[in-house]
Amino acid sequence: MHILVIEDEPHIREFIRHGLEEMQFQVTVSEDGQTGYQFASQEPFDLIILDLMLPGMNGIDLLRRLRGEGHQVPVLILSARHSVDERVLGLQTGADDYLVKPFAFAELAARCHTLLRRQTGSGVTETLTCHGLTLDLLSREATRDGQSISLKPREFALLKLLMTQPGRVLSKTVILEQVWGFQFDPQTNVVDVLVCRLRSKIDKGYAVPLLHTIRGVGYVLKSQG
Repeated sequence: MHILVIEDEPHIREFIRHGLEEMQFQVTVSEDGQTGYQFASQEPFDLIILDLMLPGMNGIDLLRRLRGEGHQVPVLILSARHSVDERVLGLQTGADDYLVKPFAFAELAARCHTLLRRQTGSGVTETLTCHGLTLDLLSREATRDGQSISLKPREFALLKLLMTQPGRVLSKTVILEQVWGFQFDPQTNVVDVLVCRLRSKIDKGYAVPLLHTIRGVGYVLKSQG
């Protein structure tokens, strides 16, 4: 799952990013409100962790704009503002939860899991399946024919992208935008390297390959060559 962290304090931002990535989440970070708003309004995220005191656009205005535009992504406010009035304002503006700084990462992680479970319980599928391949979006575990497959964060993100659109050829540009979260030079080979790593994990040892290269076009997940 993909989490956006909008936090201007570098040590807190990197502390959260590192912890979430260790939990195998894909993480995009922003250090100011305007950039965070652009990310949140243009990219599909499963959860946003939002500071309130941000340069460019404060967290309340950012949240108000997102909700006003119809974005329903769960938002966890993370702020040093601890008064009841501040918490009530954040929740009334559209936040799903409010955690006061300083905080223990274990509590942040628990609250993230709770919000993600609520989201999957409201109509978003928890498990993707395709030709004997299964991907659990909550535990981030993959299996093929019952055999466990260990995935790194970007391998998980790529497999999720492919499994949500089986049979559709995805270009390198689409994969770069969806997996890395921002533009890369389409001529870079990072996609080829990632696809090669993922293919070695889901296809090695199986008679029928699932991940195919369509030369000059992109990549597709399907059961036939």
